[in-house]
Amino acid sequence: MLDSVALVKCENNIEKALEKGIGLINGFNSLKSPVIIKPNICTQVDKTGFAVNDVLVVKALIKLILEENKKLSIKIVESDSMSKFADEAFDKFGYKDLEERMQESGFDVSLINLSHSTTVETDFEGSYFKKPKLPKILISSKFFISLAVAKTHYLTFFTGTLKNLFGLLPRKDQSFYHPNINDVIVDLNRFIQPNLCIVDARVGLEGWEGPKSRSLNRFIIGTKPVSTDATMARIMGFEPERANHLVEAANYDLGSLTPKVVGEEIETSIIQFNPP
Repeated sequence: MLDSVALVKCENNIEKALEKGIGLINGFNSLKSPVIIKPNICTQVDKTGFAVNDVLVVKALIKLILEENKKLSIKIVESDSMSKFADEAFDKFGYKDLEERMQESGFDVSLINLSHSTTVETDFEGSYFKKPKLPKILISSKFFISLAVAKTHYLTFFTGTLKNLFGLLPRKDQSFYHPNINDVIVDLNRFIQPNLCIVDARVGLEGWEGPKSRSLNRFIIGTKPVSTDATMARIMGFEPERANHLVEAANYDLGSLTPKVVGEEIETSIIQFNPP
């Protein structure tokens, strides 16, 4: 189902909700190694418990991927940033334990700190980036999954699967890019072209790390980041057009501001968030 977005309830079974949502958009399609999963691990100090992607969601997602092909190589990636060291965050939030358990079971699942990865110059010419040096692993990606959390954000109005790719930038002082953040986000998504986009909207946050949380009890799953994030915006009570990076990204075959939504209805899923 081309560029449809699945909106599904989560009734205490993460794997079942993900399986249903992915099925509603006709499955994974062309899974190939390496599969790269980029979760939102934005901080080492998660005051609310909902700012960072729950490792149980990543575990359930990996299980579904390996059911398609148990020989696939899966890389979970994140970079150091102003608010964290990725390796320490991997350990704190259970990702290191997940890696060890998967490898002990014979699966090729590994964590990659992009800030410690080899970078290579690319040919990409974007609005902000001109032949940027990016981690080599990103260039070798055959299937890229952007996994995000539903949150508002003081710089970008809200943060979803598009903004999540900001965490691919390997320099720790990522605030360097804040003056041009909309162009940076769009360029990264144009370069990567995510194959699968998932927002864990079981609980959303007002602010990138809170303090207020709101229960949405939904997963949002699509093949295009604009379409996925536009749906997220609507169930948070916002018009997608309020986020400049979303409007810009819609000009580059990254999805629609008005996608077809399958599964639950948007109207019965809306919980009004306060704007940032």
